[in-house]
Amino acid sequence: MTLYGIGLGPGSADLVTVRGQRVLQRADVVYTPGRLSRSVATEHAPEERISDLSFPMTRDEDELRAAWKAAAEEIAPRAREGDVAFVTLGDPNVYSTFGHLRRTLGAFHSVDIEIVPGVSAVTAFTTALGVEITAGSSLALREAARGVSPTGPDRMILFKVTDAPATHEGLTEAGYDVVYGRRLFMETGETVVTGDPEAVADRDYYTLAYAEKRGLDDEPATAAFENANTPDSVGVGGS
Repeated sequence: MTLYGIGLGPGSADLVTVRGQRVLQRADVVYTPGRLSRSVATEHAPEERISDLSFPMTRDEDELRAAWKAAAEEIAPRAREGDVAFVTLGDPNVYSTFGHLRRTLGAFHSVDIEIVPGVSAVTAFTTALGVEITAGSSLALREAARGVSPTGPDRMILFKVTDAPATHEGLTEAGYDVVYGRRLFMETGETVVTGDPEAVADRDYYTLAYAEKRGLDDEPATAAFENANTPDSVGVGGS
């Protein structure tokens, strides 16, 4: 019997993987940590098999530990008796609430755990923001809550941009161009893609940004050739 950590993807029900959907359909109980993940899970599992777990939005470590310990005590006996799923937006191993649960279970309970990966915002943002990360490019992940402006790498994806104007000021002073995305591929709330930090100034946990150093000289290669009809040129299928 197994606890499955299932990545639901960025928030749209049709971006759940086939494997994730199959586990959700057969799991004895599906635990959700919030309203948004619940709304996605209900598209793939009967509502009567879905159970909610509450976790405080706080930085108090004692309060957080107590909440995760209570969640582990709820889940562990069910996972020893049958198949249980815990769902999370994105991927269970990338900036995910599932990591806290897995570590707590490992400390206090013996439970078999299997991860079902999901489409992460790390990759989904490229489509939504129209950004191409070419082969050989470096890309760093950073958190940018409360106006933080991390710098250093040429390209960064910033999560939890809760004070976009303050973050934007620091990044532009450090030589970055920035584009913001909010609630990308989510079925709840308004999806926003913008280069204007004031358009996403109000606090929203599901705001991210892509920052790229100005003046990067890395023009991607193409399949275009000049003078393609000259005798010296060789086309596809040529001899």
